[in-house]
Amino acid sequence: MSAEEPLFRVVRGVPTAEELAALVGAIVVRSRPVAAPAPVAVSAWARSSRPAVAAPTAGPGAWRASGLPR
Repeated sequence: MSAEEPLFRVVRGVPTAEELAALVGAIVVRSRPVAAPAPVAVSAWARSSRPAVAAPTAGPGAWRASGLPR
Protein backbone atom coordinates (compact mmCIF):
# COMPACT_ATOMS: atom_id res chain seq x y z
CA MET A 1 0.00 0.00 0.00
CA SER A 2 1.42 3.37 -0.98
CA ALA A 3 1.38 6.51 1.18
CA GLU A 4 -1.35 8.08 -1.01
CA GLU A 5 -3.83 5.21 -0.56
CA PRO A 6 -6.39 5.74 2.21
CA LEU A 7 -6.56 3.18 4.99
CA PHE A 8 -10.30 2.79 4.37
CA ARG A 9 -12.97 4.32 2.19
CA VAL A 10 -16.71 4.79 2.40
CA VAL A 11 -18.33 2.89 -0.45
CA ARG A 12 -21.95 3.65 0.36
CA GLY A 13 -23.76 6.55 2.00
CA VAL A 14 -22.56 9.94 3.17
CA PRO A 15 -21.28 9.73 6.75
CA THR A 16 -21.14 12.79 8.96
CA ALA A 17 -17.90 13.99 10.54
CA GLU A 18 -19.01 12.44 13.85
CA GLU A 19 -19.69 9.07 12.21
CA LEU A 20 -16.27 9.09 10.53
CA ALA A 21 -14.63 10.01 13.84
CA ALA A 22 -16.41 7.10 15.54
CA LEU A 23 -15.28 4.74 12.78
CA VAL A 24 -11.67 5.88 13.02
CA GLY A 25 -11.80 5.53 16.81
CA ALA A 26 -13.15 2.00 16.54
CA ILE A 27 -10.45 1.01 14.04
CA VAL A 28 -7.70 2.47 16.23
CA VAL A 29 -8.96 0.66 19.32
CA ARG A 30 -9.25 -2.65 17.46
CA SER A 31 -5.75 -2.34 15.99
CA ARG A 32 -4.04 -1.98 19.39
CA PRO A 33 -2.69 -5.14 21.03
CA VAL A 34 -4.80 -6.38 23.91
CA ALA A 35 -3.11 -5.94 27.28
CA ALA A 36 -3.21 -8.82 29.72
CA PRO A 37 -5.65 -8.20 32.54
CA ALA A 38 -4.16 -7.35 35.91
CA PRO A 39 -4.12 -10.26 38.33
CA VAL A 40 -6.96 -10.15 40.81
CA ALA A 41 -5.84 -9.95 44.42
CA VAL A 42 -7.53 -12.61 46.54
CA SER A 43 -8.19 -11.65 50.13
CA ALA A 44 -6.99 -13.84 52.97
CA TRP A 45 -10.63 -14.40 53.94
CA ALA A 46 -11.50 -15.81 50.51
CA ARG A 47 -8.27 -17.82 50.37
CA SER A 48 -9.05 -19.43 53.75
CA SER A 49 -12.11 -21.16 52.31
CA ARG A 50 -10.11 -22.91 49.63
CA PRO A 51 -8.37 -26.20 50.36
CA ALA A 52 -4.62 -25.90 50.72
CA VAL A 53 -4.01 -29.33 49.21
CA ALA A 54 -5.41 -31.16 46.23
CA ALA A 55 -8.45 -33.36 46.66
CA PRO A 56 -7.76 -36.97 47.59
CA THR A 57 -7.06 -39.21 44.65
CA ALA A 58 -8.56 -42.59 43.94
CA GLY A 59 -6.90 -45.55 45.57
CA PRO A 60 -6.73 -47.49 48.81
CA GLY A 61 -8.13 -45.42 51.69
CA ALA A 62 -9.42 -42.63 49.44
CA TRP A 63 -13.01 -43.00 50.65
CA ARG A 64 -11.94 -42.63 54.29
CA ALA A 65 -9.53 -39.79 53.50
CA SER A 66 -12.25 -37.82 51.68
CA GLY A 67 -14.11 -37.34 54.97
CA LEU A 68 -11.11 -36.35 57.05
CA PRO A 69 -10.28 -32.70 57.70
CA ARG A 70 -7.53 -31.35 55.52
